[in-house]
Amino acid sequence: MRILVLNGPNLNRLGKREPGIYGSESLAQLEQQLRESSKDDKITIDFFQSNHEGEIIDHIHDAESYDGIILNAGAFTHYSYAIRDAIASVNVPVVEVHISNIHTREPFRHHSVISPVVIGQIAGFGFFGYQMALSALKQHVGKD
Repeated sequence: MRILVLNGPNLNRLGKREPGIYGSESLAQLEQQLRESSKDDKITIDFFQSNHEGEIIDHIHDAESYDGIILNAGAFTHYSYAIRDAIASVNVPVVEVHISNIHTREPFRHHSVISPVVIGQIAGFGFFGYQMALSALKQHVGKD
Protein backbone atom coordinates (compact mmCIF):
# COMPACT_ATOMS: atom_id res chain seq x y z
CA MET A 1 0.00 0.00 0.00
CA ARG A 2 1.29 3.46 -0.93
CA ILE A 3 0.10 6.64 0.78
CA LEU A 4 0.96 10.24 -0.02
CA VAL A 5 0.87 12.72 2.86
CA LEU A 6 0.51 16.30 1.65
CA ASN A 7 0.91 19.22 4.04
CA GLY A 8 0.14 22.76 3.00
CA PRO A 9 1.17 26.25 4.00
CA ASN A 10 2.86 26.96 7.31
CA LEU A 11 2.97 23.31 8.35
CA ASN A 12 6.74 23.48 7.91
CA ARG A 13 6.54 25.73 11.02
CA LEU A 14 5.10 22.99 13.27
CA GLY A 15 6.77 23.06 16.66
CA LYS A 16 7.39 26.79 16.33
CA ARG A 17 4.06 28.16 15.12
CA GLU A 18 1.47 28.67 17.85
CA PRO A 19 2.41 25.63 19.98
CA GLY A 20 -0.72 26.15 22.10
CA ILE A 21 -2.78 25.25 19.04
CA TYR A 22 -0.50 23.00 16.99
CA GLY A 23 1.74 21.45 19.66
CA SER A 24 5.49 21.50 20.10
CA GLU A 25 6.44 18.67 17.74
CA SER A 26 7.90 19.35 14.31
CA LEU A 27 6.81 18.20 10.87
CA ALA A 28 9.84 15.86 10.81
CA GLN A 29 8.61 14.28 14.05
CA LEU A 30 5.14 13.81 12.57
CA GLU A 31 6.64 12.11 9.53
CA GLN A 32 8.77 9.84 11.71
CA GLN A 33 5.73 8.84 13.80
CA LEU A 34 3.79 7.88 10.68
CA ARG A 35 6.72 5.91 9.27
CA GLU A 36 7.12 4.02 12.55
CA SER A 37 3.44 3.22 12.88
CA SER A 38 3.14 1.90 9.33
CA LYS A 39 6.30 -0.18 8.94
CA ASP A 40 4.74 -3.39 10.28
CA ASP A 41 1.85 -2.99 7.84
CA LYS A 42 4.26 -2.71 4.91
CA ILE A 43 2.87 0.68 3.97
CA THR A 44 5.04 3.04 1.98
CA ILE A 45 4.42 6.66 2.86
CA ASP A 46 5.77 9.58 0.88
CA PHE A 47 5.65 13.09 2.32
CA PHE A 48 5.47 16.49 0.70
CA GLN A 49 4.98 19.94 2.21
CA SER A 50 4.61 23.17 0.32
CA ASN A 51 3.55 26.73 0.94
CA HIS A 52 2.63 26.97 -2.75
CA GLU A 53 -0.80 26.01 -4.04
CA GLY A 54 0.40 24.93 -7.48
CA GLU A 55 2.95 22.48 -6.07
CA ILE A 56 0.24 20.82 -3.98
CA ILE A 57 -2.00 20.60 -7.05
CA ASP A 58 0.83 19.05 -9.08
CA HIS A 59 1.36 16.39 -6.41
CA ILE A 60 -2.35 15.58 -6.36
CA HIS A 61 -2.34 15.26 -10.16
CA ASP A 62 0.68 12.93 -9.98
CA ALA A 63 -0.80 10.75 -7.23
CA GLU A 64 -2.61 8.20 -9.42
CA SER A 65 -0.10 5.50 -8.41
CA TYR A 66 -1.01 5.91 -4.70
CA ASP A 67 -3.72 4.04 -2.81
CA GLY A 68 -4.67 7.19 -0.92
CA ILE A 69 -3.78 10.71 0.10
CA ILE A 70 -3.76 12.28 3.54
CA LEU A 71 -4.12 16.03 3.02
CA ASN A 72 -3.73 18.87 5.47
CA ALA A 73 -4.24 21.77 3.10
CA GLY A 74 -3.80 24.34 5.86
CA ALA A 75 -5.42 27.66 5.03
CA PHE A 76 -6.00 26.49 1.43
CA THR A 77 -8.79 24.33 2.92
CA HIS A 78 -10.99 27.36 3.24
CA TYR A 79 -10.68 28.94 -0.20
CA SER A 80 -8.73 26.87 -2.72
CA TYR A 81 -11.20 25.74 -5.32
CA ALA A 82 -8.16 24.80 -7.42
CA ILE A 83 -7.09 22.18 -4.85
CA ARG A 84 -10.71 21.04 -4.57
CA ASP A 85 -10.87 20.58 -8.35
CA ALA A 86 -7.52 18.74 -8.38
CA ILE A 87 -8.84 16.25 -5.80
CA ALA A 88 -12.01 15.77 -7.85
CA SER A 89 -9.92 15.14 -10.98
CA VAL A 90 -8.07 12.08 -9.66
CA ASN A 91 -9.32 8.65 -8.78
CA VAL A 92 -7.52 8.47 -5.44
CA PRO A 93 -9.29 8.57 -2.06
CA VAL A 94 -8.34 11.60 0.04
CA VAL A 95 -8.75 12.12 3.78
CA GLU A 96 -8.72 15.75 4.95
CA VAL A 97 -6.83 16.26 8.23
CA HIS A 98 -6.49 19.23 10.55
CA ILE A 99 -4.35 19.24 13.68
CA SER A 100 -6.65 21.71 15.43
CA ASN A 101 -10.43 21.62 15.56
CA ILE A 102 -11.23 24.06 12.77
CA HIS A 103 -14.87 24.16 13.87
CA THR A 104 -14.03 25.76 17.23
CA ARG A 105 -11.69 28.41 15.86
CA GLU A 106 -12.21 31.62 13.91
CA PRO A 107 -15.38 31.60 11.77
CA PHE A 108 -13.43 31.70 8.47
CA ARG A 109 -11.91 28.30 9.38
CA HIS A 110 -15.28 26.58 9.84
CA HIS A 111 -15.89 26.01 6.14
CA SER A 112 -13.87 23.63 3.97
CA VAL A 113 -14.20 23.89 0.21
CA ILE A 114 -12.40 20.56 -0.18
CA SER A 115 -14.60 18.49 2.15
CA PRO A 116 -17.24 17.73 -0.54
CA VAL A 117 -14.64 15.82 -2.61
CA VAL A 118 -12.82 13.85 0.12
CA ILE A 119 -13.90 10.60 1.76
CA GLY A 120 -13.79 12.17 5.22
CA GLN A 121 -12.49 14.92 7.46
CA ILE A 122 -10.59 14.50 10.73
CA ALA A 123 -10.04 17.58 12.88
CA GLY A 124 -8.90 18.36 16.39
CA PHE A 125 -6.88 15.30 17.35
CA GLY A 126 -3.42 16.73 16.84
CA PHE A 127 -0.88 14.48 15.16
CA PHE A 128 -3.06 11.47 16.02
CA GLY A 129 -5.44 12.66 13.30
CA TYR A 130 -2.90 11.52 10.71
CA GLN A 131 -2.89 8.03 12.27
CA MET A 132 -6.68 8.04 12.14
CA ALA A 133 -6.55 9.05 8.47
CA LEU A 134 -4.12 6.24 7.72
CA SER A 135 -6.44 3.72 9.40
CA ALA A 136 -9.41 5.12 7.48
CA LEU A 137 -7.57 4.76 4.16
CA LYS A 138 -6.51 1.19 4.97
CA GLN A 139 -10.12 0.28 5.66
CA HIS A 140 -11.44 2.23 2.66
CA VAL A 141 -9.16 0.53 0.15
CA GLY A 142 -9.67 -2.87 1.80
CA LYS A 143 -6.08 -3.46 2.82
CA ASP A 144 -6.62 -3.56 6.59
